[in-house]
Amino acid sequence: MDLHFTTAEATAEERAAVDACLATVSLNGSRRQFLLPVLHAIQDRVGWISEGALNHACQQLHVAPAEAYGVADFYALFATRPRPKTVVHICDDIACQVRGAETLCRQMEKEFGPAGSSKDGSATWHRSPCLGVCERAPAALAITAGEKTSEHVIAPATAPDVRSALRGATIKQPALAISVPQAGQSGLRLLKRIGTVDPTSLDAYRASGGFLALRRALEMGALEVIREVTESKLVGRGGAAFPTGMKWSGVRSAPLPRYLICNADESEPGTFKDRVIMEGDPYALVESMIICAYATECSHGYLYIRGEYPLATSRLEHVLQQCRNRGFLGKNILGSGFDFDIELRRGAGAYICGEETALMNSIEGHRGEPRNKPPFPTQVGLFGKPTVINNVETLVNLPQILIEGGKAFATIGTEKSTGPKLFCVSGHVNTPGVYEAPFGITLRQLLDLAGGIGGTGKAQAILLGGAAGAFVGPKDMDVPLTFEGLRAIGATLGSAVIMPFDDSVDLKQILRRIAGFFRDESCGQCVPCRVGTVRQEELLARMASGKTIGGMKQELVLLKEVGQVMRDASICGLGQTASSAIESALAKFPIFEEKR
Repeated sequence: MDLHFTTAEATAEERAAVDACLATVSLNGSRRQFLLPVLHAIQDRVGWISEGALNHACQQLHVAPAEAYGVADFYALFATRPRPKTVVHICDDIACQVRGAETLCRQMEKEFGPAGSSKDGSATWHRSPCLGVCERAPAALAITAGEKTSEHVIAPATAPDVRSALRGATIKQPALAISVPQAGQSGLRLLKRIGTVDPTSLDAYRASGGFLALRRALEMGALEVIREVTESKLVGRGGAAFPTGMKWSGVRSAPLPRYLICNADESEPGTFKDRVIMEGDPYALVESMIICAYATECSHGYLYIRGEYPLATSRLEHVLQQCRNRGFLGKNILGSGFDFDIELRRGAGAYICGEETALMNSIEGHRGEPRNKPPFPTQVGLFGKPTVINNVETLVNLPQILIEGGKAFATIGTEKSTGPKLFCVSGHVNTPGVYEAPFGITLRQLLDLAGGIGGTGKAQAILLGGAAGAFVGPKDMDVPLTFEGLRAIGATLGSAVIMPFDDSVDLKQILRRIAGFFRDESCGQCVPCRVGTVRQEELLARMASGKTIGGMKQELVLLKEVGQVMRDASICGLGQTASSAIESALAKFPIFEEKR
């Protein structure tokens, strides 16, 4: 490859960051796969990625600087222009918006100037899309670069907290159990350890039944494990609801070598269930990944985690090392002859990387742009090899399936939606958090479990499935929360977001924020999504202001046509669902009415 470098040189600090990162990996084979970790190393150490730092990284990784810049500029958490070492990202997405985020942002503007500005060059603040801490809204993420990077979430965030964080202070956070209102209750399966078992202790995890399912899997054999998973009727919990056993069988029949990816990049606004599991029961996720890898004969695994999850990241780093030290990862696991290890990869702020092929491109060191399918990942996936990809909640069902049996698991829930389910309840509800319930619980029952509607106490609309989901009204409260039940009313379960809005909320502004989210998060690869998301936001802005072109009725027709084009012609699910929630709201509620 012909590499063209500028004369810019890295500082000693930037070189040290790159070299320290690469000293921990083997550079045999493709070096480009380490581009994302190296960019993180520079950003963490210096606070931004300079031209000189990029040159040094590219020389070490044999990557063209123009391509590396395209990757660095793709992610929201990376800065390619100078900025202060301390940055506070304040979420202004829909869950935080209804909990005071806009008031907080106005206070920051008054005290510190517009977002991105800095009075003394020591710190700055930015507006941010959803940070995945919706149950404690409004949320903020404070990052201070340096030899020892400081990174922590502030939630709920107040003006004094943000002010202190901008001065470099660490704000103490509430115990994780606050995010799980059912913590300690009997009958829980997926949440049973959270709030009751030390998430950092391998011995505590084993004492609570941990790794029994792995031993059971090794005794059963790989094919029997797949049979149990198939009998359980477990489907993916990330939103696509694809049968897990079928996916595993597909990759199992493909040639070796094979890879396993845990998709922990949950970035759907309103979604935080995977974060709670990774923070509160990380050993369960690692055990489940080992079981999956054993069943599908995967030699290496990647755990791709959101860049905005510092606590989950630090806990998983600790857990992975403890598992290696105790023989649960690495060579000859538990004397079985099975070799498997897991590599943790941090995302850097890109919603699109939750799409499985975009995620694979990100791991390989490319921009997180989706690939055309087919071929599907089970045949041609990571590094061109067969790959099985499951999200966090899907995987952590495995221990229960193996201990209790696939048929027993299938009796929980309904015929077509089996097992326990985690729901992310936020917005105007009295007790937000992650809730576990069997499939089939009604929307009304779940909201009652969460203390009922908060705010004014009167529900105006409920968003199901996040920004890519659909709105329903109070008359839909008795719908069963299953894949088939929600399809019957034109809604979707998606990532299990349940977000009520009381009657004080201006739905026009909620829809504009959803449209703005998709505009910002479109990777720009395909024209229908790149242009359509911009036009969608422009249309909503015109209608909200009353400055329509040709009248409200004509604008609504055009909005629907734009949505149809995105659904029909976009490469991936982002463009295909970018208008879903907006169109569902317009169909159910008189949000925009023709002025007479």
